[in-house]
Amino acid sequence: MGKRVAIIGAGVSGLASIRCCLEEGLEPTCFERSNDIGGLWKFLDHAEEGRASIYQSVFTNSSKEMMCFPDFPYPDDYPNYMHHSKLQEYIKTFAQKKNLLRYIQFETLVSSIKKCPSFLVTGQWEVVSEKDGKQESTIFDAIMICSGHHVYPNLPTDSFPGLHQFQGHYLHSRDYKDPDAFKGKRVLVIGLGNSGSDIAVELSRLATQVVISTRSGSWVMSRVWDNGYPWDMVYVTRFASFLRNALPSFVSDWLYVKKMNTWFKHENFGLMPLNGSLRKEPVFNDELPSRILCGTVSIKPNVKEFTETSAVFEDGTVFEAIDSIIFATGYDYAYPFLDDSIIKSRNNEVTLFKGIFPPLMEKPTLAVIGLVQSLGAAIPTADLQARWAAKVFANSCTLPTTNEMMDDIDEKMGKKLKWFGQSQTLQTDYITYMDELGSFIGAKPNIPWLFLTDPQLALEVYFGPCSPYQFRLMGPGKWDGARNAILTQWDRTVKPTRMRAVGKAQRPQHFYNLLRILSFSVLLLAVWLTFY
Repeated sequence: MGKRVAIIGAGVSGLASIRCCLEEGLEPTCFERSNDIGGLWKFLDHAEEGRASIYQSVFTNSSKEMMCFPDFPYPDDYPNYMHHSKLQEYIKTFAQKKNLLRYIQFETLVSSIKKCPSFLVTGQWEVVSEKDGKQESTIFDAIMICSGHHVYPNLPTDSFPGLHQFQGHYLHSRDYKDPDAFKGKRVLVIGLGNSGSDIAVELSRLATQVVISTRSGSWVMSRVWDNGYPWDMVYVTRFASFLRNALPSFVSDWLYVKKMNTWFKHENFGLMPLNGSLRKEPVFNDELPSRILCGTVSIKPNVKEFTETSAVFEDGTVFEAIDSIIFATGYDYAYPFLDDSIIKSRNNEVTLFKGIFPPLMEKPTLAVIGLVQSLGAAIPTADLQARWAAKVFANSCTLPTTNEMMDDIDEKMGKKLKWFGQSQTLQTDYITYMDELGSFIGAKPNIPWLFLTDPQLALEVYFGPCSPYQFRLMGPGKWDGARNAILTQWDRTVKPTRMRAVGKAQRPQHFYNLLRILSFSVLLLAVWLTFY
């Protein structure tokens, strides 16, 4: 075995990191504070300090073909969108089949990670861990932080005047588990993210009235898209990504807003985002519009102030006799075991090259895995991040100079503001980001070469969903089953829904969609040339 690598957390990012370290001949040791793997997806009926927490009814927002480990497809009969228990089952199977559990130290808390005195020469770290009340100090050659970003709740009580005098009960969505305690209650949910929408919809079946307060609105998408296919298998394609980046911004923005409004007119439901052209992550909820139409959920603007029993909104309206407030206001980044200046090296902001490496480090021996967010799935993203990081640790890849990394961070920050607006999260375009990481390790699909050598596969890779298998198709870490997995991905998508087979199974027609999009784009370009 080679260099020793400490991995913090045994969720999907931690498991990906263990596997990738082993592929590079490194010696991983994973520290997990709980007694099981899974991280965010390990459900408990109560929230635990220092651990992510989900509610009982959570389902995935990414479909199974788009959120698997790239060389480990889900079983054919798994539903496209999975309950958390089903995903946890898959995660455990992956860890067992890849023989990863032997590298994990369970019920072990990492309390401190510091540079060794010899860091400028060795790049080594001292890791202090605690188990059964005993501390242990160990030297590692590299660190992979995989503890996630859904651990420390953002509870902005200071932003709401009068909250201190509110006589009801309030909590963060992290502490919400099921709706039983809210039966017959009047509930205010603050925040229109995925958690806030899920919780509001679930409560609306038992509560007397549910109101969602939103500061900026949001696009709401159904998981079921064109012709009944999973949204991400239709939307997250290389061709669609090319069009979004190639078209003039006003055309791209108009198409985006039009597509987001196809299901229902957001203006009529009070959901319209303040800046609709920003590519902020939309809310995925198949029931919210229906609950609004039925009157069991209402949408209100930001809360101006609270009284003892009521909320006064910025438009002057009042929600009275509130029993409970649920703050679905997201999470803060925090790594209490690490000096803040390492991750937030400039203006107290998270400053990481490609969202992974601190650019000002004297030695590139620390990586953050799973922090970047995009409109793509977490598992394949973490897998590709871990592959690159492991190669850097093994000296198979080298990072650019500090100045080059800082210039790239500044450039990406400008693009982030343009596409996603002001946000604390490290947001990026999924396919662009994955291709960047893939190019660093030689795993980016060579599309022109595929069209020359394997046209059938090339059509599916370029016009079909950008599924994780694409990044184990060629180069180091190539998986021999990747080609077949790509060509059969629609079969696995349709199988669990065709429990009653009527006629032949249908799959998207790439050429039809191509002609439709191209003709529309040419028409828009002609209009633009005519008037400008």
